[in-house]
Amino acid sequence: MLTMAGAVYDPGWVLIDDAGLIAGVGRWKEGEVFFPAGTEIINAQGKVVMPGLVEAHCHVGILEEIYRDDGDDLNETTDPVTPHLRAIDAINPEDVAFNDALLGGVTTLGTGPGSANVFGGETAVLKSCPSPVVDRMVLRQPAGLKIALGENPKRIYGGQQKSPRTRMATAALLRQTLVAAENYGRRLGGEILAEDNKGKTASHPERDLKLEAVLRALRGEIPVRAHAHRADDIMTAIRIADEFGLRLTIEHGTEAHKVAPELAARNIPVVVGPLLSNRSKVELKDKDFRTPLLLYEAGVKIAFMTDHPVTPIQHLWLCAALAVKEGLPVEAALQAITINAAEILGVADRVGSLERGKDADILILSGAPLEISTRIEQVIINGKTVFEARPA
Repeated sequence: MLTMAGAVYDPGWVLIDDAGLIAGVGRWKEGEVFFPAGTEIINAQGKVVMPGLVEAHCHVGILEEIYRDDGDDLNETTDPVTPHLRAIDAINPEDVAFNDALLGGVTTLGTGPGSANVFGGETAVLKSCPSPVVDRMVLRQPAGLKIALGENPKRIYGGQQKSPRTRMATAALLRQTLVAAENYGRRLGGEILAEDNKGKTASHPERDLKLEAVLRALRGEIPVRAHAHRADDIMTAIRIADEFGLRLTIEHGTEAHKVAPELAARNIPVVVGPLLSNRSKVELKDKDFRTPLLLYEAGVKIAFMTDHPVTPIQHLWLCAALAVKEGLPVEAALQAITINAAEILGVADRVGSLERGKDADILILSGAPLEISTRIEQVIINGKTVFEARPA
C-alpha cells in the first residue's frame, strides 16, 4: 500500500468510517489488527492500493469534447479582464469526461477557464464522483484566479483591434487591474473615501465583482494561477507576483526549467504540461518530458496536467510514466499526481494521500501504478465504490 504520506505498507490495511473518511491506516499483521464487528472487507491481497489521482489543471465540464460549440464555455472572448467569472457556473456535471477521469483513477480535478483573457476567472476543485448537481462535487471554490500571459491574449484581442496586442500590454492590464483592486480594498476599509456623483464622500464604494475577485488574490485567500509557457512570460508573472505579494503557481511551464532557480528560490510550484500532445503553437517549441526532472532536481514542486481535452484526462498517469522514462524518480512522479497536486490545489487536507481523517478516495490496482500493463480494478470516492473494472 502506497500512502503517499511517506509510509509504504506491505501488506497494509485502511479502515473507512461511515462518513466516508479514513479512520485508520497501517501495516497488516495477522492477529494484531482487528476491525469493528460488521465491517465490510475488501480483500486486495496481491494488489496495489494507493490514493486517488489528482489532476491539477484541466477543463473538464467546461470544454466538452463531443459537443464543440454547444459545450464550449471555456473563454469569454468579449473582454480581456474577467476575473469575476466562476468556473462552477459553466461546469456540466454530465460531461462524459468525468467518467473518463474515473477510468483513469482521477478522483479529484482542478478545472477552470481558458487562457484567452488576461484575467480569466476563478477556478474550482471537484471530485470526479457523478452527480446531477455540480455543487455536490465541489471540494474547493474558488481555488485560484486564472491569469494568462504570452500569445493567447495577444491573438484573441489583437485580432479584434483591442488591447492587449503585445506582452507589454498584457502586463500593463495585470498591473492596472491589481492596482484598482488595491484601491478598492482601501476604500472598503475606509482608508480612502470615495465620492458619489453629487460630490459627497461615502465610506464604502458600490460592489464591484471584478475587483472583489482580484482582491481575494491580493489578500492571499486564493493563489494566482498563471498560464505561461515561455521563460520570459514566467519571469513577468514572477515580477508581478513579487510586486503585489501574490501567491503564484505557474501553469504549463514549458520553459520553466530555464528559470528553475528563480522558481525554487520563491517556492513557486509548476503544473507541467500538457506534455502528451503536439507542438500546436510556437510557445511549445521546447516542450520536453525532461522538464519535470530538471524542475525536480532544482527543488521546484511539480504536478502534472492533461489540460483535458488537449490530452484525455484518463492519461494523467501516462504523463507521469513518460517523465519517469526520462529520469524522474518514480516516487516523485507519483507525488506529482497525488499529494503535490493536492497541495498546489489547496486541498491536501482532504485528498492526495492515505491518512487518518482524509477523504477515503482510494484506488486498487492490478500492479505497479505507472506500468502500462497495470489495470485500475476499483475506484473508491468518499468511501463508496464508483468504478469497478470488468474481469480481465
